[in-house]
Order: sequence, then C-alpha cells, then structure tokens
Amino acid sequence: MTDRNEPLDRIKSRRDSALKALVSGVPYMTWLGIRFDRRGDELTAVLPFDEKLIGNPMLPALHGGVTAAFLEVTAIVELAWTVMWEDLESGRIAPDAAVPDSLPRLPKTIDFTVDYLRSGLPRDAYARARVVRSGRRYASVQVEAWQDNRSRLIAQATGHFLMPQS
Repeated sequence: MTDRNEPLDRIKSRRDSALKALVSGVPYMTWLGIRFDRRGDELTAVLPFDEKLIGNPMLPALHGGVTAAFLEVTAIVELAWTVMWEDLESGRIAPDAAVPDSLPRLPKTIDFTVDYLRSGLPRDAYARARVVRSGRRYASVQVEAWQDNRSRLIAQATGHFLMPQS
C-alpha cells in the first residue's frame, strides 16, 4: 500500500507520469494533439483545434473521422485508467513512458458506434467517458463530446472492448 502521509506533490507526480505513459503509447493521439486533464481519478480529454482537423472547409467543420477517433481514444484511455487505478494507487504498478513494458496493455475495440449530433466547429473539443461495465474479458464504455457548452453535445458513442489478459 502507498503511504498515507505521502506528500501531495509526489502523489500528483506519480499519477501524472502514469497518465503520460498511458497516452504516449498511442502515436495517433499525439498527432491529433489529444491531451488529458486529470482531476483525481477523473479524466477530461481535450482536442485542441488545428486546421488539419477540418473535414469540410466550406462550413468549416471537424472531420467525422477525427471526431470518432477522439471519442474512441477517450474511451480506451478512460477504461485503461479505471482498470489500472487501484494498482497505481497501491504501488503495485508504476507506469513509465521510458519503460514500455511497465505499461498495462490497452483494451482492444470490439465495436464502436458514434452518434453525430451536430457539426464540430473550428474550436477546441472536450470529451468524457464513463465505464458502464468492466469485467475480466469485456467492457462497455459511453463517451460524450462537446465544445463550448457541455449540454450541447457534438457527438456521443458507445464502445465495447476486449480486455487484455495478463
């Protein structure tokens, strides 16, 4: 178990390092510019606007494939984060981006269904995922994405994932 008297800055550093290690394992996330804002165990994915993300320059609107990828990687990272949280907090694992074998394997997508609700505008987008069910072999995750107003979603998705076996 971790020390209850562990300094706060060390706890934050350990959590931030683990999240960085998890995200750095997916180069496409880096290319898209996706990053995660962490508050305790809660993650919010951020997709900073970039001209390369525009699919329809006449509107302009975010490319649907970018929106779907944003939702899917948000779901995968949330699922992996949720699964590894207990081991991370207990000290059983210490993921490090410099040591690829220290990372837990990511879940594999079985299916992923996206509902496009409105055009993504040329601005930053945000997403949050919620693990609905997570078992030893299978997990289900729901994701929502928005831009300026969380109550006006641009897309939502449901994904089913095959959990990595140890």
